[in-house]
Order: sequence, then C-alpha cells, then structure tokens
Amino acid sequence: MFHEILFALSGNSGGIFQDKGDGIQVFSGIPFICKAEVAILNDFGKLGTHFRNFKNFIATYSSMLSVQHAALKREDKLHGLYLKAACHGLNNVLMDYRQTLLKLEEDFCHDPFLPLSHYLYHLKEFQLLFPEIALVIEQIKSHKAHGCYILDILHRASICGLPTVKQTFKRILHDCHKVLYKQLCAWLLHGTLLDSYNEFFIQKIDGESQNLSLTKSTDTGDDDYGIMGITGRQMQRALDISTPKHIPTKEHLFGIQANLLPGYIPIRVASKILFVGESIQMFENEKQTSKNYSSEPILKNRIDEFTKDLHELSKREEFNLMAFEKIIDKIRTYVAEHLWVLIVEESDLRNQLKIIKDFFLLGRGELYLAFIDQAQHLLSSTATSTTQHDINLAFQQASRNVLMQDESLLQTFTLTITLKTGSTESSSAVESGWNCLGLQHSVQWPLHILFTPAMLERYDRVFRFLLAVKRAQLDIQSCWTLQMVHKEKPTQKEEMAKLQLRTHMGFLVDNLQYYLQVDVIESQYGILLDKINSTRDFEAVKVAHENFLSALLAQSFVHMKSVSHCLREILDQCTSYCRLIHNSSTPLLPQQLQQLTDIAQKFQRQFNLLFKILSSVKNHNASPHLAQLLLRLDYNKYFTLTGGQLGL
Repeated sequence: MFHEILFALSGNSGGIFQDKGDGIQVFSGIPFICKAEVAILNDFGKLGTHFRNFKNFIATYSSMLSVQHAALKREDKLHGLYLKAACHGLNNVLMDYRQTLLKLEEDFCHDPFLPLSHYLYHLKEFQLLFPEIALVIEQIKSHKAHGCYILDILHRASICGLPTVKQTFKRILHDCHKVLYKQLCAWLLHGTLLDSYNEFFIQKIDGESQNLSLTKSTDTGDDDYGIMGITGRQMQRALDISTPKHIPTKEHLFGIQANLLPGYIPIRVASKILFVGESIQMFENEKQTSKNYSSEPILKNRIDEFTKDLHELSKREEFNLMAFEKIIDKIRTYVAEHLWVLIVEESDLRNQLKIIKDFFLLGRGELYLAFIDQAQHLLSSTATSTTQHDINLAFQQASRNVLMQDESLLQTFTLTITLKTGSTESSSAVESGWNCLGLQHSVQWPLHILFTPAMLERYDRVFRFLLAVKRAQLDIQSCWTLQMVHKEKPTQKEEMAKLQLRTHMGFLVDNLQYYLQVDVIESQYGILLDKINSTRDFEAVKVAHENFLSALLAQSFVHMKSVSHCLREILDQCTSYCRLIHNSSTPLLPQQLQQLTDIAQKFQRQFNLLFKILSSVKNHNASPHLAQLLLRLDYNKYFTLTGGQLGL
C-alpha cells in the first residue's frame, strides 16, 4: 500500500488509486481503508495530480524555443525565455519534492510499519505550496502571460504570509531575473536588444522585433539565464545582427511597453533604462557609419565595472529595488555626462543655439530686413511651383548684402513654400505667398538628438509668426516714410484718420515686437544658457531646451487660439492698410475712403477683443506673460480708461 502511495504522489494511478480525469483519487469501497484514511489518501492524490500537471507544464513549455516565433504567435501558444526560465525554476522546486519522496521511500524500507502521519508530516509544506503554484500556472495560461509580465505574476505571488510559498516564488523569480539581467546588460552596456521573442519591456515603437538570434548557450545548460553567459564575441555578433545601420532620432525608435513592465519596477527607472540604451545604440551606430567618429565605446573602460555590478545584482536571491536603481543611476549619470560633454562642449551646443536664435527667432534682424526687401515682389502674390527656388536665391542674395561669409552655414537652412488648399482664412492670407513661407534646418550628428524634426517644426511655427510681425512692422514704417515725404498739414478729417490709424498700428506692432524679442526670446534664452552652464547632465539640458521651446510657443501665443487669432487679424489689417496707402492717391478717392474705414473698424474690433482677453487673464493671474504684454500696451493706463478704444 505504501508503495502505491508513493506511486500516486509521483503522479501515477495504480492498484488503489485511479484517475477519471478529475485528478488522482483512491478507489471507493476498499474494505481495509477507513473513511479517515480515504480523506488523507485523496489529499496525497491531489499532490500527485499537481506534481503531474507541473511536469507536463515543464515538458510542454520549456522546449518551445525550437519552434519559429512567427508560428508560435500564429498558434497563440505560450513561449519565450522568461517562460523557459520559470519552468527551469519550477523544476528546481520540484527537485525538493522528489527528494522528499525519495526520503519517504528510504524510511519505508527501514520501517514498513510507518503510519500515514509520518507521510503527512513530511508533505505538509507541499500541501500548502502546490495549490499556490497551480494558481500561478493557471494565471499564466489564462492571461497568455508573455515576457516580463510573467515576472509581475510571480512577484505578486511571492507577496505572501506563508514563508514556504514566499520563498518558493522568490526562487522561481530569481531564475527569471537572470533573463532580465542578461537583457539589461546587453541594452545598458551595448545598446542592443537580446529579445527574439519581444519579451523585454523596452521595445521598438512600431512593434517589430529585432530579428535577433540568441547565442547557442542561451538554449542549453543550467547557466542559460546567467548574465555572464554571453561572451564578448557573442555580444559583438548580436550587435552586428541586431543594430540597424541608420538610427532615427532618439524619440522615434524605442519605447516602454507598459503591459510588459513589471509592477515593482517604477516607470522612472524604466525611463532611465530606455535613455541609457538608446544613447549607447546611437553611439554604436555612429561609430559604424562615420569615419570621423572615434571608435572608442561610450562607456570606455567602465564596461567591466558596470557588468560586474549587474552580475552581482543578478546573484541576489531577492530583488532589491534600491540597489537596482542605484546601479541604473550610476550608469545613467555616466552616460548623461558623456553626452553633455559631446553635445555641449565638443559639438558646441551654445553656438548651435545662437544659430537657431539668429535664423528661426530672427536674431539676425538685418538679414531678414534685406530678405523681406528682396522677396517682396515674389511673395506678395500667389505662390507657384517655382517660388521656393526663387526665394532661396533671394535669401542667399540677402545674406551677401549683409556680408554673411559662412556659406556652409547658409546651406543648412532652406526656405520652404507650403501651398495651402481649402484654407478658411481670409482671401488676402490665401493669396499671399508670405503665409506659405517656412524654414527648414538640417542638423548634424549628434545635435540631432536635441533638434529633432518635431522640435524644428515647432521652431518653424514660431518663425512664421515672428516673420509676420516683422513684416507688419516694416510695412508700417515704410508707410511712415511715404507719408513723411508728402508731409503737409492735414486739412481733411479723412487724412487725419489715416495718419492716426497708422500711428495706432505702429504703436501696437512695435510693442508686440519688443515684447517678443526682449520679454520672451531673450529672457528664455538666458534661462536656457544658465541651465546649460550649471549642469553636466544631458537629460537636464534636454528638458531645459524643451521647456525653452514650450515657453516660446506659449508666450508668443502660437498655442493660444483666441490671442493668436486676434494678432493674426491685426497683422492682416496692418498689411491691408499699408497696401492701400502705397496704392492710393492724395486725397483718397471715395472707394479708398470706404476701404480705410473698413480696415479701421476691423482693427479696432480686434484690438478691443485682444485688450479684453489680456485684461481678463490678468485679473485671474493665470498667464503672467499675457499680463506682461498688457503692461507693454497699457503702461500708462490709457486703454484701461478708454475701455480698450483707440479713439478713432
């Protein structure tokens, strides 16, 4: 009978045990077994059933890596290195159970009259443990758990008040963590994903796999999941296979998969891991594609140190978040400082920012004065297919007129014409080529990390608005010049209204221009330079640059539709007024007087609306920059006293 019990505990039915599909149970009606013993024997049968199911699970899923990944995905089967590691850990746990059965058999051979209580005593911890393991396996199957999600399931199971259960799941989790640390080592130190089965929480944003074949040592042996199991030659082969030759900007290639990120690894730590790996990969790819770039790896002689740190961490039985984050911070700090040196000092970021400021933010005012004069006849009418070529020639001619000597710098900037269709703007805005004008800039490596296409597009939006303000200012000044040439004491009310309207327009546009260039651009530019000079952390510089650009967009009202619309309408009316003055006779004809009246009314209406918006925001202390613009316009409270009226 006791051999039958051991046989059942091993997951097999026999003379007194049967399996009808619902688990191993003792035959009913056996005369020499009392009811109390039946209950105990059925408990033994449950242990045997669990043991058999565990063995089947291990046999099924520990060898799934030999099947093609695409076929596995198509058949919707569980697969992957983390699942194999979990099977490996579970098999180690079952070794304790097998040793217990062996011990019970030895005890029985020495004393054939051992009571059932002796078996109960030695198997009591497994009666607590096996149901919990079965629940975890069922959860993995039902959720189709994949990759690092398995870590999350095991970690939650390890949070238990039963010491045996807690320690067992920590043992299994430790085996799975070896895969994690191996992938972390490859990503953090070499910038590559050892992730053939898309299991790591860092993935390509487009969801495509890296098509990276793991080394042979990954598939066999007890050290399959050890972080030191990959050699330098294997790592180099992995780099050669997995790393594409051309890497887009950092923010467009990789991302954090939330469904694969274990719950015990905070998103802040995952973001640091993402930053380090992308930075390393960028350097490795530039080393392969650029002959001028140094072949020295970014981590230099500290690769061994960081590898040792990660290896020591992988040997710990229990995952320690503080120690884990400390090592990640150590690597991130070194990489961030290396990037800071490369970008700020070696690539002269300060000079690049000055160039961006000169061209996109109109820092070289004399250049754009000359360009507007050169391109006025090209952009005053509807843009055509040849307009872009013509305006770039005009831009180059303007640069020569202001004695700009750096031809190579000019080649990195290109004026663009975007032909608009279906626009809802005014007819003058649609007809004018100025409204289709934009600016593009090609940035050299490695400054493209900061000045990404998305960032340059935002700079272009600011450039379009600043250029519109500059044009309006120049147009009003040209009207002043024309009126001063034919200066005489106005005798008609209409002539006085014409001069007064030009004065009001000039007052508004001049103060707007001063606000944009001094209160916004120069102020924020100084803050950005101070931050660059006060840190040696690339991430801090990147955040400061993003804040700088966000402040430009916000404080120049590009993102604020109500204020932006008012200013656009005001600038359009300024352009219409200047066109009328240049094309009108003296005195004004009745039709021209009507046009002047319409322009004055529209200008007054938009200015009044703008003043009300600025005043209401100021009262709520919501936007200090709007209050600053209001201060420029209403420094002596004239418009406050008149209710926003210009007195026309």
